[in-house]
Amino acid sequence: MKRLFIIRHSETSGQHEDSPLTKLGMRQSKILSNFLDHYGYEIDKVISSPYLRAKDTIQPFANKKGLEVITDERLKERILSEEPLDDFMEVLEETFTDHDYKMPGGESSNEAKRRVRELVDELEQDEEHDNIAIVTHGNLLALLLQTFHADVGFDQWKRITNPDIYLVQKQGGEYTVERIWRE
Repeated sequence: MKRLFIIRHSETSGQHEDSPLTKLGMRQSKILSNFLDHYGYEIDKVISSPYLRAKDTIQPFANKKGLEVITDERLKERILSEEPLDDFMEVLEETFTDHDYKMPGGESSNEAKRRVRELVDELEQDEEHDNIAIVTHGNLLALLLQTFHADVGFDQWKRITNPDIYLVQKQGGEYTVERIWRE
């Protein structure tokens, strides 16, 4: 792999794993497909979270390019708690400060980063594909970006849009991360 496109899903109607895209989200997915098609690098592999909103975000592009959308559990969104949280934003912010903090039944930032980084490490060894796109969720995307640049935190998470695209490249042993999505 030479380049990794990290994509956040389009607008959705909810947070459940089977929540569909909104009408706007469906339009965003078509715009995203066109954007990727004309960006300048030929994406040759697509991997998505198993959640419907992620798969539906990349499906128009995959269909246009004749690519299979491979699902990988390691791209699913991080669960903060098994119970509903009244103070969701405070808990989420705490997980960006204390990377081992977790609620009952939830996953810490470090645990989530380990699982997604395992996938990226595998992809880095993939010599068969040059440009790989992965589709995931905002929280996990921010945590993955932290593995490339430690200064990504809660404030950066709040600025990630639906959809969004980051391009990661390794140049001279160092990673460069660039937000390439233009709304």
